Amino acid sequence: MPSLQSSKLAFIGGGNMASAIIGGLLSNNVAKSNIFVAEPWDVNRNKLAATGVQTTTSNVEAGAQADLVIIAVKPQVAQTVCEELGASWSGRERLPVVVSIAAGITLGSLQEWARTKDGRAPHVVRVMPNTPALVAEGASGAFASSDVTAEEKELVNALLGSVSKATEWVEKEELLDVVTGLSGSGPAYFFAMVEHLVASATALGLPQDQATRLATQTCLGAGKMLVESSDEPSQLRKNVTSPNGTTHAALQTFEGLGFKDIVDKAVKAATDRAAELGKK
Repeated sequence: MPSLQSSKLAFIGGGNMASAIIGGLLSNNVAKSNIFVAEPWDVNRNKLAATGVQTTTSNVEAGAQADLVIIAVKPQVAQTVCEELGASWSGRERLPVVVSIAAGITLGSLQEWARTKDGRAPHVVRVMPNTPALVAEGASGAFASSDVTAEEKELVNALLGSVSKATEWVEKEELLDVVTGLSGSGPAYFFAMVEHLVASATALGLPQDQATRLATQTCLGAGKMLVESSDEPSQLRKNVTSPNGTTHAALQTFEGLGFKDIVDKAVKAATDRAAELGKK
């Protein structure tokens, strides 16, 4: 298996997540000539072409000789795309590794759809990235079919590492639904928290622009502490909380209003919805 630097990479779909990964690859000195993108929409395709990567409207043209094929299309078109690619790979001696970021589509479906005319199925990895990949601060969950080799996993790690600071391989496919409820949907939870913090401070008289700057930087700083500190989140919380102080008063309010239950129910709701979409 070639290294990421020498691999031919095909992106089927050139939307935001694909563009983010491509940007990360280029920042890590992956050759533009090794990256192929199939994208039907002129605006997205032209934007990617401007970066110097190879672009086309043909999925088969992009994926024909690729070592790694990233399926970055909407779930409802994944079957058509995979069947088209699988048919085109029938004459290949070695099939590419397929990486799917199409939400909810199971490994079994992907392998069956991408099966070649002579009955071979590609090795498949499902990935759940998140939107901070757009600023190279992503978190991704991954699950591989049993035939994926350690070398192939390392290639996927290198791919995701271009935009993700954390890539976690889960042991069971259904745990990707939990990853979806945690980190896939998670950025929106923090955006909502900051949104309400700003609104609360503004209602108490602080100018909105000042409240926004203070709240967003607080979120960034707290996140940086979580990543860089050796302390558990619970200990970091305790470090900020003086007995009967201001933080204690706020946290007591959270507790009294059932903050833990709210978070539990929110993450479970997102997890359940991910599982439901996968079944559909």
